[in-house]
Amino acid sequence: MANLKLTNVAKTYGGTVDVLKDINLDITQGELIVFVGPSGCGKSTLLRMIAGLEKITGGTLEIDGQVVNDVPPAQRGIAMVFQSYALYPHMTVRENMSFALKLAKKPQAEIDAAVNRAAKMLQLEPYLDRLPKALSGGQRQRVAIGRSLVRDPKVYLFDEPLSNLDAALRVATRIEIAQLKEQMPERTMIYVTHDQVEAMTLATRIVVLANKGIAQVGSPLDLYERPNSEFVAQFIGSPSMNLLLGKVVATGAQTRVQLAGGGVALSDYPTTEADMGLSVNVGVRPEDFVTAGDDYLYEGTVGITEALGEVTLLYFGSGEGQVIAKLPGIHREMRGRTVRLTADPAKVHLFANGVSLHHR
Repeated sequence: MANLKLTNVAKTYGGTVDVLKDINLDITQGELIVFVGPSGCGKSTLLRMIAGLEKITGGTLEIDGQVVNDVPPAQRGIAMVFQSYALYPHMTVRENMSFALKLAKKPQAEIDAAVNRAAKMLQLEPYLDRLPKALSGGQRQRVAIGRSLVRDPKVYLFDEPLSNLDAALRVATRIEIAQLKEQMPERTMIYVTHDQVEAMTLATRIVVLANKGIAQVGSPLDLYERPNSEFVAQFIGSPSMNLLLGKVVATGAQTRVQLAGGGVALSDYPTTEADMGLSVNVGVRPEDFVTAGDDYLYEGTVGITEALGEVTLLYFGSGEGQVIAKLPGIHREMRGRTVRLTADPAKVHLFANGVSLHHR
């Protein structure tokens, strides 16, 4: 129902403390955009600026071509679902969901139709006459979402809506949100989370925020498979991408890197003669490691293993230089053993000065 355009958007507190600057982003109708980033990066602040709950101190925000910097929140056509449910405890589910429409003096028939439609979509029909205290956490969050649905806004904003739920409820409610989006493909949604699984499974595109700006924007798989920096490479994915120091010793369509630990990495990232001798960090995701023989990329002694059933995590070393491999199956017997690992050159990333050679 809406297109959003953020142009050089900035947020400053007290005229001196920059929280966000030069945010440029186009969001098209029907997208589900997810903001992720480390704590304090400004993702919730940016969401609140879009909602009108925080003042934009620089740049412009447009909704369907109209600049809305100074438009009050109630007139922006936006509904927001907060981290806390914020339900009225003395009102039933039906009353909570219909409250905004009653304030707007909508006809009762229109209110009833909107509440019943939202309740059906969110499977809340059996609970319409219950008070919030008689609901589970997941059900309360669905009521909070339903309260937004009945308003039929242009844009839905979600501010970490699942963070107060336990693990099982998070999974169930995440699936419900994904199904809800499928039922409303034309609706535009913006979602803030610190949970990478939510971001990877829900997003049309992910916006990674860091250092007061946007680090990278792309589809979940784009960011996972083609990160533009070491920061994005390590922030997206759990466990994080391994980074190993090395030096370019052969260039061309396939690059050869001599690693500080003695191994050799082959990467399909192309390089030129000017890159010969370049110091790089070789990036390999834990699941892309395979055991190797004489031709290896990394060699180390397994310190700890985590047998998770379908996979086993192998930990080599500790601290900043720790390397993690994720092998299919159960490998408890590998603890204390020296293991050699390698990876498909197509899965080996190269970074120089923190930037991917693929994005130079």
